[in-house]
Amino acid sequence: MEVDLIIKIAGIGILTGVVTQILKHTGKDDIATFATLAGLVVVIMLVLNIVSDLFSTVRTMFGL
Repeated sequence: MEVDLIIKIAGIGILTGVVTQILKHTGKDDIATFATLAGLVVVIMLVLNIVSDLFSTVRTMFGL
């Protein structure tokens, strides 16, 4: 696993956490929830891209 992927995921998590806390302290809880969901979607897209590459590699290795 590449280290830069882990750093990207951690950076997105930290940024999402900070934005969420700022929005919650200003009383915008609903927007904070959407910000958290947006961060989650971005991370899931990153992970799905890596999993897709993994399946492509497995198909190539076994000739499927």
